[in-house]
Amino acid sequence: MRKYSIALMKGDGIGPEVSQAALAVLDAISEKFSLDFEIVDAPAGDIMLKKRGEALPKDTISAVRDSDACLKGPVGESAMDVIVKLRQMFDLYANIRPAKSYPTIKALRPDVDLVIVRENTEDLYRGIEADMGDSAIAVRVISRRASERIAEYAFKLAASRRKNVVAVHKANVMRKTCGLFAKVSREVSQRHRGIAFREMYVDACAMNLIRNPQDFDVILTMNMFGDILSDEAAQVVGGLGLAPSANIGDKKALFEPVHGAAPDIAGKGIANPIATILSVKMMLEWLAFSKKDVNCAKAAESVERAIVSGLKKGIKTPELGGKSSTEEVGRLIAKLIF
Repeated sequence: MRKYSIALMKGDGIGPEVSQAALAVLDAISEKFSLDFEIVDAPAGDIMLKKRGEALPKDTISAVRDSDACLKGPVGESAMDVIVKLRQMFDLYANIRPAKSYPTIKALRPDVDLVIVRENTEDLYRGIEADMGDSAIAVRVISRRASERIAEYAFKLAASRRKNVVAVHKANVMRKTCGLFAKVSREVSQRHRGIAFREMYVDACAMNLIRNPQDFDVILTMNMFGDILSDEAAQVVGGLGLAPSANIGDKKALFEPVHGAAPDIAGKGIANPIATILSVKMMLEWLAFSKKDVNCAKAAESVERAIVSGLKKGIKTPELGGKSSTEEVGRLIAKLIF
C-alpha cells in the first residue's frame, strides 16, 4: 500500500465544509485503491491571522514542505498572504484550471472541455506597488524564463489533449511585457510542430469564451489574465462550484477550488463541494505522474466517474438545482467510487 502525506488547509468560510466532503472521497479512494493518505492539518487564512497574528504560520509552511501534496480550501481576505505567498515560496509556476461541461449542469454548451494554463509567479501579482503622491503605481514583471517554462507546460499538456494552444495576451497595447510573452510563446511553438498554435488578444478571448467555448483546448496566458478568464470559463460550464485548480512546480504541488470562502453561506451546509472533489482528482493525477503510481491514476478516473454518476442521479447542492447538503454530496459521491 502506497502512503502519501497530504497537507490539508481547510481555510475559511465554507472551506472546512467542502474540505470535509473531499476527505470522505479520499477515504473511499484509500479503501478501494490500496492508497494510504496521512492527512496533516495545515491551518492558514483569516482564522489563523486572528488567532496567531499571521495568516501563514511557519509550522504550516513546514507541513506543506514535508508533504507529498497539499489540498487547500478557500481562504478569505488573507489570500494574498497565503496562496500567493505559497506559489512564490515553492515556485508553483503553473496554475492549471480546467473548465468542462458535465451532465445535468446548465452550461452554455454540452461540449466544452478546455484548460487554462496560467503563469503563476509573476505579472502584477508580484505585488510590487507604491504610492506616488496622489497616484499609485504597480510594476508588471514578465520574464523570458517564466514565459518559456509555462509555454512548455502548455504545449506538453496539449499533446495529451486535442493538440491546440491559444496564447492570450495584449501585445498591441503592452508591447514590452505582453510582447515578450507573445514572442516566447511563438518560439516555443516552433519546438512543438505537431501542436496547432494561434494567438488572441485577451478581450477577444473573453468574447470567444462566450461565443465559441467549444473551440478552445489549451489557453496559455499570464497571471492576471488567467485569473480573470478562468472565472469566466467556470461560469461558461455552470459556475465556480465546479471549478478545480492546481498550482504545480517542479517538486511540489497544491490543489484548491477556484471559488472563494463565501462567508455568507458558511455553516449552512449548502456549499457545493464538487470543485474541491475535482481538485482531489487533479491531485491524484499529479501523484500518479510524479510518483509513477498507477493506482493514483485509476483513482483519479474513478473520482470523475463518481461525480458524473452522482450528477446524473441528482446529487447536487441547491446552487445547481438540487436538494443535497454539502456533507451528503461528499458522502454519496464517495459511495460511487469504484
